[in-house]
Amino acid sequence: MTGMVECSWRELGLKVGLEIHQQLATKNKLFCMCPTTVEGDEEITFRRKLRPARSELGEVDIAAYFEWKKGRTYEYHAPKNTTCLVEADEEPPHPINTEALLIALGIAKALNSTPVDEVHVMRKIVIDGSNTTGFQRTALVALGGSVEVEGKTIRIQTVCLEEDAARKIGEEDMVTHYGLERLGVPLIEISTAPDMETPEEVERVAFKIGQLLRLTGRVRRGIGTIRQDLNISIKGGAKVEVKGVQELRLLPKVVYNEAVRQLKLLEIKDELRKRGLSKDDIAFEPVDVTEALKGSKSSLVKRLLSKPRARAYAVKLPKMRGILGTELQPNKRFGTEVADYARFWGGVAGLIHRDELPGYGIAEGELNSMLSMLHADESDSFIMVIDEPEKALNGLKAAIDRIKDAFEGVPRETRAAEPDGTTRFMRPQPGAARMYPETDIPPLEITSQLLLEAEKCKPLEPEAKLKELIEAYGLSRQLAEQVLLDEKMPLIEELMRMYHGKIEATVIASTLTGALRALKREGCPVENLQHHHFEQVFDLIAKEIVSKEAVPDLLGELAKNPSAKAIEVVEKRGLRALSREEVESIISAVIEENLETIRSRGKASMGLIVGRVMSKVRGRVDGKLVAEIVKKKLEETLKGC
Repeated sequence: MTGMVECSWRELGLKVGLEIHQQLATKNKLFCMCPTTVEGDEEITFRRKLRPARSELGEVDIAAYFEWKKGRTYEYHAPKNTTCLVEADEEPPHPINTEALLIALGIAKALNSTPVDEVHVMRKIVIDGSNTTGFQRTALVALGGSVEVEGKTIRIQTVCLEEDAARKIGEEDMVTHYGLERLGVPLIEISTAPDMETPEEVERVAFKIGQLLRLTGRVRRGIGTIRQDLNISIKGGAKVEVKGVQELRLLPKVVYNEAVRQLKLLEIKDELRKRGLSKDDIAFEPVDVTEALKGSKSSLVKRLLSKPRARAYAVKLPKMRGILGTELQPNKRFGTEVADYARFWGGVAGLIHRDELPGYGIAEGELNSMLSMLHADESDSFIMVIDEPEKALNGLKAAIDRIKDAFEGVPRETRAAEPDGTTRFMRPQPGAARMYPETDIPPLEITSQLLLEAEKCKPLEPEAKLKELIEAYGLSRQLAEQVLLDEKMPLIEELMRMYHGKIEATVIASTLTGALRALKREGCPVENLQHHHFEQVFDLIAKEIVSKEAVPDLLGELAKNPSAKAIEVVEKRGLRALSREEVESIISAVIEENLETIRSRGKASMGLIVGRVMSKVRGRVDGKLVAEIVKKKLEETLKGC
C-alpha cells in the first residue's frame, strides 16, 4: 500500500487474523428442511423486541447490552417457500444438516485440521435483530491446521459450521426490517491465527482460502455469500475486530486504513501525555449553552433546536485544542469516532466540537459566547450536542468516555468496514458471556463413516483441478490457469458443463475471465451480474440469436441495468446475429465499393475489406465467419479481374 513498505509494517508490529464466512451450497438449511434457494415472493411478517439474557455465570454480554439499549423493534419478512417455524423461533431446531457437516469436514481435511470427536452446537448471543432467537447457532467442527501461501505457513485455528443471519432490508424510525430467506443457510467459518503482517498478505491468504472453498464446488456464489472479518492490531495497541468485508480487493485497503487509524490513536495518546493531561482532567460537567445559540443563522443549529424540548449542552475539554480534529482515516477525524459513540449510546444525530468551528454556519460571536460560558481559553476544546436533554446528556457522557479511552490508546471494539475501505465504530467487543450450549440439539459423534464420506467433499489440489480443466474442457493451460485463479471458477465450470456441445468451452472461459475484467477496467459495475444473466446470454449464443462478439456489449448493458432481460437488450441495441445470407450481401457490397483497391493490391487487400465489413457488422457475427466469406469472395473477384 502507498505510504508504507514491508519493513515499516514489521516495525509497526502489524498482526492480522482472518475469519472467512462462506455459504455452503446445500439443498436444505442448517437446522430445518427449508430450501436454501429463494422461491416465490409470498410472505408473512411479524415483529419482535429482543433483550439480553444472563449467561450461566450470571453475566450480561456488553455487546448484547449495547444493542438492547438502542430500544429498536424488529420486523421480519418470512417468504413462505423458504422459511418455517424454526426461522420464526416457534419450533425447536432440527438435528444439524449432515450434508453441510460433510462439506465442512471435507474442507477441514484439506486444511489439515483435526476434526472434533463430537459436534456440540452452541448459542452465540446476537440481539441486533439479525436472528429471531436473539442468538446465532454455531458448532466447532475442527481445530488446528494450516495453509501455505507463497512459502509461508498460515495457521488455522478453528473450522466452524454456523447458520447465516437474516438479510437486513432497511430501517424506518425505530423499526429495522429483515428478510428471513437467508436465515439458517449453512455457513462455514474458517479462522486463522494472526499470522499476516502486511495488507497485501491478507489479500493473498483470503484468496488462497477462497480458492480452496471454490474447488469443492459446494459453496454458493454471488453477492452476500461470502464475507471476511478481520482481527487487526499493531504494537502498543489492542486487537480490533473489523466486520463485513465482502470484496477481496478491499481487504488491503481496510487493513491499511485500520492500522494507520490505530497508529494515529497511539500518537494522540502520546500528545495528551506531552500536554500533561490525564483521564482525571476530563470531567463530565455539561453546561447548557442554548442561550449562546439563540438567533443563530446556522441552518443546522436552527433545525436541531426546533425539536420539542431540544437544548444545547457542551462539555469543556481542557488543553485539548486540535486533538479532535486529528485525521485518523481519509475524511475521518478523531471527532468522528467520538461522535459515533454519542450517536450509538445516546441516539443523537451527531456531535459538534471546537476544532470544526467556526463552521456549520455558527458565527464567531456564538463560538466566543460558548467559550465564555465554559470558562475555556484558546488551548481548550469542547464537544456539544443539541437534542432532548436526556439524549443529549447520554450522548455527551458516551463521548467523554471515548475521549478518556484515548489516554489508553486503542480501545478494544468491533468496527464495521465501509465501502471506501475505512472503518467505523459498530459496538463493544463481546465477552465470554456471549456463548452458551444449545440445549435443543443433541451432540453428534464424528464417526469413521462420516469421515470417510467427507473425503468425497475434500477439494482437489490446484494442480489436479488444472489438469481436469484442460482434459475435460479442452482449455489451453494458460486459459485453465486463468479459470483456476478466477473467483467465478465454479460458475465458469458449471456453464461449460451446461453448454457442452453447444458452445465452445474456451468461449465461455475467456468471456468470464477476460471480457469481465475489461469491462471492470472501463468502470462497468460487473458486480451486478448474477448467474441468471450469464445463463440468459449463453442461451442466446447457443440458439444462434447472438454471436459471441456481442457478449461484452450485452453483459455491459446488463451490468448497468440488472433488472433487464438479455433478449430485451439484444433488441434494444440491435445485437441480433446476422444470417449467413445477410453477411454475404454486406461483404459483396463492400467489395463492390472497393474494386479499384482490390485490383491494385490483390490478396493484400483482405485485411482492409475484413476491417470495413466488421465496422458494419461488429457484435452481430463471428469474425471467423466474416474472414472465411471475405477470402472466398475476394478470390472469386480476383479471378474475374
